[in-house]
Amino acid sequence: MMSSDEPGATPFHSAQASFSKFQRQYQQTLDRWTPHVFQRWSATFCLLALFMLRIVLSQGWYIGLYGLAIYLLNLLLAFLQPKFDPSLEDDLLADEIEEGGDQSAPVLPSQRDDEFRPFVRRLPEWQFWLSATRATLISLFCTVSEIFDVPVYWPILVVYFCVLFALTMRRQIQHMIKYKYIPFDIGRKARYGGSK
Repeated sequence: MMSSDEPGATPFHSAQASFSKFQRQYQQTLDRWTPHVFQRWSATFCLLALFMLRIVLSQGWYIGLYGLAIYLLNLLLAFLQPKFDPSLEDDLLADEIEEGGDQSAPVLPSQRDDEFRPFVRRLPEWQFWLSATRATLISLFCTVSEIFDVPVYWPILVVYFCVLFALTMRRQIQHMIKYKYIPFDIGRKARYGGSK
């Protein structure tokens, strides 16, 4: 017979053990999905299509769709931006010079093209996919309840989102052109040390 002094005897400990077991299984599933990029994104786009089909057929939950679209746009912008933003480095250098900082201190490398710097994303692809999938699942779950079906005039939301998308993408493309970076691997991959 178990005594009440044992740690596994309380309901809280058994619930905590069940929750940690669930967390391990969830993490193992995510770890198995990591190398399958195409299949992960295909599943996410299927979820998005299902969510949009739900919106179109029910003719409601436009605020939920708008909120999801804004969130996905935010994720896309973070995915396209470098982790170390060159415009922030320029601003910090200009502020230091304005405040009377040491202008004679050597800065290495002397030009931006002197050294290869790989593109490191602010939001890695895995986190982008995981956040987008979670947000889509939550949005799909919210369409079950009438509480989230706020009546709005949806064409205004569509026009506003299109304008917002165009302006933010234009700004992002100008930033990419100004600082000469491309957030995607384009072209032939170089192979080192192997047969061609």
